[in-house]
Amino acid sequence: MSSRVEVIPQSAYDYLKSLCLCDDSESRFMRLRQVDNCEVLQVKNYAGVIFTPDGTQIEVLPKVAKNSDDNASRASLLMMLKSLKQFRHLQTNNANLAENKIPLLEVFISQFLASVNTLIKRGLKSDYVLKEDNAAFLKGKLLVGKQVKHNFINKHKFYVEYEEYLQDRPVNRLIHTALVKVKGYSRSANNQKLLQELLFAFADIPLSNNVKNDFASVKLDRGMKYYEAPLAWTKLIIDGFSPLTLQGKSNAFSLLFPMEAVFESYVAQYLKKHIIGLGEVSAQVSSKSLVDYGNTPYFLLKPDLYISHKGDIDKNNDIVLDTKWKLINEKNSKRKDKFGLSQADFYQMLGYGHTYLNGKGSLVLIYPETDTFSTAFPHSFNYEGGTLKLWVVPFDIQAKCEKRIDLSCLKIGLI
Repeated sequence: MSSRVEVIPQSAYDYLKSLCLCDDSESRFMRLRQVDNCEVLQVKNYAGVIFTPDGTQIEVLPKVAKNSDDNASRASLLMMLKSLKQFRHLQTNNANLAENKIPLLEVFISQFLASVNTLIKRGLKSDYVLKEDNAAFLKGKLLVGKQVKHNFINKHKFYVEYEEYLQDRPVNRLIHTALVKVKGYSRSANNQKLLQELLFAFADIPLSNNVKNDFASVKLDRGMKYYEAPLAWTKLIIDGFSPLTLQGKSNAFSLLFPMEAVFESYVAQYLKKHIIGLGEVSAQVSSKSLVDYGNTPYFLLKPDLYISHKGDIDKNNDIVLDTKWKLINEKNSKRKDKFGLSQADFYQMLGYGHTYLNGKGSLVLIYPETDTFSTAFPHSFNYEGGTLKLWVVPFDIQAKCEKRIDLSCLKIGLI
């Protein structure tokens, strides 16, 4: 069997195959293929962890180089995920991540637990909670109607409403609920040990009975900034960890990330931070449309990145860039292969060039750097007329230095 194929339990395979064959949108992340006369399931442009009802956890990592091991791929993915708003609390400089082959799921759980542990050390916040009780003595406000109803005979009792200063507040209930949820998924002995300690600290705080209402009620007052990280992790965990959840009859979910979006976000963050000079980087520009009909625009054009130059009214020096999570083979120059480039991508860039750059200037397609695509194409692809040029360049995700992309062909400086 091919080294590219990993064997999983039959029950897990049957479940994933049924998802793949269904017409539901959940099948978009996987497809059936034949490899070496063997039927296999292939994940399409997603990375993360797939869960199945039988308890199987399948880790899918991005492979951008033949020599990259799982640890390097995992580290690269975590680094890129930090560019997403919901994962800004990821700590990727943890030496423990580099030294040990910690699965992705356990990485997220351990960081959530660490944030809750820090929270407990600083102290769980209490709040005044309104309570009702049929008490043996009068306190707070006597509820006359309920007093008559419940204590018409037992006149020594008082049906009262009062406020009590407790840790039972929405944000604490939500964190407790998230702790209970991850307890069922973590397989790490260290995580389980810390979980038990944290759950003991939350023993007097009830679970959330209405997650939606509790999230809506959360207000981080002054002095509660240290709640931000555990609350962010809590929301991710309760929502299913990631943008893609497999909510079906089995109620399974997956921690899967669309690599197109992750790669785009990371490249955008990098360029915004490192481009110097007059260039200003904007992400997801959407000011132009392909056509209009009766003054109504149709087919919005949204390039991933747009570099504008101050004072350039004619947009002659503006640049449109688009990221693609695809493997390119620059070393294979066979005409029929077209280096693995897509004609559809070139048509898309042509539309961007005519609408945003008035048909003149530079366009850039950015692909992840691999063993077969390590340097920018030496020549531009020129559209008819030669005034609109398309450059194809790699982005080095695994680079240890700051310079991950070479845009010297566009005369753009990088720090």
